[in-house]
Amino acid sequence: MEPIIVITNQLGDFMTNCYTLYHQETREAVIIDPASNGAFLHKQLTDQRLTCVGILLTHGHMDHIAGIPELQDKLGQPVPVYAAEAEKGILEDPMQNLSTMLAGKPAVLTPDILLKDGQELKLLGTTMHCILVPGHTQGGMCYYLPENHILISGDTLFSGSIGRSDFPTGDGRLLVQSIQDKLLSLPEETTVYPGHNQKTTIGREKKYNPFFGEF
Repeated sequence: MEPIIVITNQLGDFMTNCYTLYHQETREAVIIDPASNGAFLHKQLTDQRLTCVGILLTHGHMDHIAGIPELQDKLGQPVPVYAAEAEKGILEDPMQNLSTMLAGKPAVLTPDILLKDGQELKLLGTTMHCILVPGHTQGGMCYYLPENHILISGDTLFSGSIGRSDFPTGDGRLLVQSIQDKLLSLPEETTVYPGHNQKTTIGREKKYNPFFGEF
C-alpha cells in the first residue's frame, strides 16, 4: 500500500472540504476541490515541501472551484484540472455552476482533462478509480483509492445524509440509486471524505444513513 496522506481544509463561506492528498515519500500531491484561498493552499504545499501534480474536481459548483485561479497563479506553472466529461457544460456555464448566485460575478472554467465513469488515474504512485455518481449534478465524480480505503465523495454522499438535488441538472431519485449501486457496494472499511462536514465510512452509511440505513 502506498503511503497516502490526506489533509483536510475547510474553506470558503460554505466551509467546503478541500482535500490535499500526497504521497509521503515522493511528496507529490493532488488538490481536490480548491474552494477558496488559493494562496493558503499554495503556502501549505510549500511548507510541506509538496509538488502539486493535479487539481481534481468532484463537481462544478462555485463553492468547490473558486480557489483555482489564485492557486494556479501561485503555482506559477500549468497544473492540469481534472473533471468529469459530463460536468464540462456546468463548469462553463455561470448559471449552472452557481457563480453568479454565490459569488455575484460569473465564472467559467474549462477542465484540461475530462474523465469518464470507470476511468483509472495513475497519480501519487497509486490508482484512483473515477466513479461517476450523477444526481447532485449530472457529472458528480467520486475518487476511490482502493489501496488506501479512501473515497472522496464531494457533495454526493455525506455523513448521515446525501447531496441536494434541486440545483441545475440535479436528480434526487438518480442520486439515491447511484449511491446505492456504486458507492455502498464498496468495502465497508472505506473512509468517506465528503464535500462538507465530517468524514464517515461506507459501513456506517449503510447502517445509519436514513436514506439507506437498516436502523
